[in-house]
Amino acid sequence: MMKTLVIIPTYNEMENLPQLLPRVLEQGEAFSVLVVDDNSPDGTGDLADRLAANDPRINVLRRAGKLGLGTAYVAGFKWALERGFDYVFEMDADFSHDPDDLPRLLEAAMAGDVAVGSRWVGDGGTRNWSLLRTLVSRGGSKYAKTILRVPVNDLTSGFKCFSSYVLRRLDLDAIQSNGYAFQVEVNYRCHRLGYRITEVPIVFVDRRVGKSKMSPWIVAEAMGVVWKLRLYGVDGAEAATARYSNIPPT
Repeated sequence: MMKTLVIIPTYNEMENLPQLLPRVLEQGEAFSVLVVDDNSPDGTGDLADRLAANDPRINVLRRAGKLGLGTAYVAGFKWALERGFDYVFEMDADFSHDPDDLPRLLEAAMAGDVAVGSRWVGDGGTRNWSLLRTLVSRGGSKYAKTILRVPVNDLTSGFKCFSSYVLRRLDLDAIQSNGYAFQVEVNYRCHRLGYRITEVPIVFVDRRVGKSKMSPWIVAEAMGVVWKLRLYGVDGAEAATARYSNIPPT
């Protein structure tokens, strides 16, 4: 039977997790979950362990501290590849991504290589967003698309499905980015490798519980990574990032 894994990074998602995981698993027997918890102070990791003890399709990867969204997904990708999963998802823990959309993304990935849950195509959109946040998100995707020449309208979407062979081709250890920048960089790398990226319209709903983790730093990082990738390419951007990271703060 085909095996699919939904990777859900968590940090203080105690209230959302018990409702979210059953919704994911009810999408079909092929679906399993990996919760990647960054030592949440509210006890999310302990809760995830208790849920996993009662369901073999729930798995938990606990990390020592808050290491960032990008590294959480990379750790999850490696975990999935080591265990032979055929398709691997990225998904938020806060119900911004509708679990009922998982089968549509899986179908698109099976027909192509990578599927992106897109807010900016067809019937896609957002709900409960301010005008400013909409402009930042949509404008940021257009900005990145124009500079990087990647034919994807929602380059910052964190709702994705990858065929496992795509992840095996990506140099996961070379990915430098976190946050929105991570999503942009992964899309760019997939495009540069010649993989098809299919956009599936979704409606992104602002989180039900808790505080958004978006910040001005995340936006600034994404803008900087776009130019590193455009000017230096994948390999050059890695060298530039390493070079800049060695410059002491002023």
